Amino acid sequence: MSEDHRAEIVLEHIKTTRAIRRFSDRSVDDAVILECLRAAQQAPSGGNVQPQQYLVVTEPDVRAWVADWYGRAYHRYEASLEDPSDFRSDDDRRSWERTRDASRHLADNMADVPVLVLFLQPRIAWGSEDADGPLDIGRLDASVYPAVQNFCLAARAYGLGTALTTVIRVYASEVLEELGVSSDRYEIAALVPVGYPTGRFGIARRKPVEAVTHWNRFGERRR
Repeated sequence: MSEDHRAEIVLEHIKTTRAIRRFSDRSVDDAVILECLRAAQQAPSGGNVQPQQYLVVTEPDVRAWVADWYGRAYHRYEASLEDPSDFRSDDDRRSWERTRDASRHLADNMADVPVLVLFLQPRIAWGSEDADGPLDIGRLDASVYPAVQNFCLAARAYGLGTALTTVIRVYASEVLEELGVSSDRYEIAALVPVGYPTGRFGIARRKPVEAVTHWNRFGERRR
C-alpha cells in the first residue's frame, strides 16, 4: 500500500467520524472495545500523565440506569435552550433540525445502545506556580479528550458509530455513586455510546476551514 493510499484511508476515517446517534441492536464484541481503548490509551497527554480512566457499561440493567439519567439531563438541558430562528439558509435550518431530532432519539433510546463508555478524569491539582505567580498550562481535560477522539477514530475503523456527549455531567454525582466511583476523586469527561449505526457514515456540515484559519497574524487569511 502506497503512502498516498494509506493517507487517503486515514483521512477518510477522520473526516467521516461524525456523531452517530441511531444504532442497531447488533452486539459489539468486548475484544473490539478493548482494541479501541488501546488506541485511546496511545493518545498524547500533558507531561504524559495519562489521567483518564475508562468505565465500560455493557450490562443491560446498568445501561438502562445510566440511560435514564442521561435522558433526564438531556431533556432538562434542551428545555433550557431557545430554538434558533435566524438561519443563513434552508439547508442550515434542516441540518439543525436533523441534529436536534437525532439528539432526542439518542436521549430516548440510550438504553438500547450496546456499549456505553465513560471517560473519567481525576480531580487533581493541575499546573504550577513560581515566584511570579500561577502558571497556566491549560486544563487537565485537554489531556483526556485526545483519548476520547482516538477511541472514536478506532471505533470508526471497525465500522462502529460513536458520539462524544457530556450532558450526563448534569447528574454526574448520582451516576458516579451508582457506578461505584467517588465523585470527590473523579468527574465525567465524556460519555460515548458505541454501536453499529443504522445509517451511513458521512462528512458532517462544518464551517469552511478557510473561514477560520489565520496565517501569521489574526485576520490574515489565504483563499
